Amino acid sequence: MKLQNYDFLKEIDLIFTLLSTILYDLFLLTPLLNENLLRSIFGLLLVFFTCGYSLVAALFPGKDDLGGMERFTLSIGMSITVVPLLGLALNFTPFGIRLIPVVVLLSAFTISLSLIAWVRRLRLLPEERFTLQIEKLTKISLGQTTTDKALSIILIATIICSTATLAYVATTPKTGENYTEFYILGSQGKASDYPTNLKPGEQGKIIIGIVNHEQEDSTYRLDVTLNGTTIHTEQIHLTNNEKRETPLSFTATRVGENQKLELLIFKDQRAEPYRTLHLWITVT
Repeated sequence: MKLQNYDFLKEIDLIFTLLSTILYDLFLLTPLLNENLLRSIFGLLLVFFTCGYSLVAALFPGKDDLGGMERFTLSIGMSITVVPLLGLALNFTPFGIRLIPVVVLLSAFTISLSLIAWVRRLRLLPEERFTLQIEKLTKISLGQTTTDKALSIILIATIICSTATLAYVATTPKTGENYTEFYILGSQGKASDYPTNLKPGEQGKIIIGIVNHEQEDSTYRLDVTLNGTTIHTEQIHLTNNEKRETPLSFTATRVGENQKLELLIFKDQRAEPYRTLHLWITVT
C-alpha cells in the first residue's frame, strides 16, 4: 500500500499504545523521573490495558470483528491473563521475575503486537479497518434492551472502580514494619570468611552493615568492643531505606580462644543497645 496520503491519525489507538509504553520505559529508566506520578499511571495502563489491547488489535484488525465495548473489555481481560503468563515464562529464564526483565518483556510484547496490528490493518481496505473515532465515543450504544443497558453500566462502573483502586494502591506510600537491618560480612562482602582464626598481631577485617527501615530518619551510634574494650565508635545518620556499610579492621593482641568481638548499635540516644551482633575470635 502507498503511504503518501495515509492519515496516521486514523491509528490513534495504536499510536497511544506505543507512546504510553515507551513513555513508561523512559520514566522507569530515568532517575529524575522515576518517582513521578505519571510513571505509575503509564505502568497501570501497560499492565491492565495496553498489553491486552495490542493483542486484541492484532487479532481483530477489522471494524466488524468486534464492537467498541467488546474490544475495550476484552483488552482488560486479555491483559489480566497475558501478564501473569509472561511472568511465569520469565521465571524459567536466567533473568527471573524482576522489575527490569518484566518491563522489557511486557514492552517488547506490547510494541511488537501493536506494530503487527498496524500492518494487518494496512492489508485491509480502508472501509474495513478498525479506527477509533473520537467523535463517536460519547455515542457508544449500551445495548438495545433495558437489561443490556443495565449490565453495560454495571460493567463500566466496575472497571472504573477497579482502575481507581489500583491507581490508589500504586501511588499511595506503603507503611511497612519498622525495623533496622544489622549484619556482618566478611572482607569480600559476603556472609562468609569471617576472621575467626587469627595469629597474634594479625589484622582481621569485616564489613558492618546497617539499613534503616524505620519509616523515618534515624541516628545510630555504632560501638565495637573486643573482650570488653571499645575499639571503634561512630555516629551514623540514615534516612529511611538508606544503607551504610562500614569496613572495620582490628588487630588480635593476645593469644586465647573465645575472644568476643561484639558490635552494638544504639538508636536515638537510647541507653540500651538497639541491636547486637558478635563473633568469637580464636588467636593461636
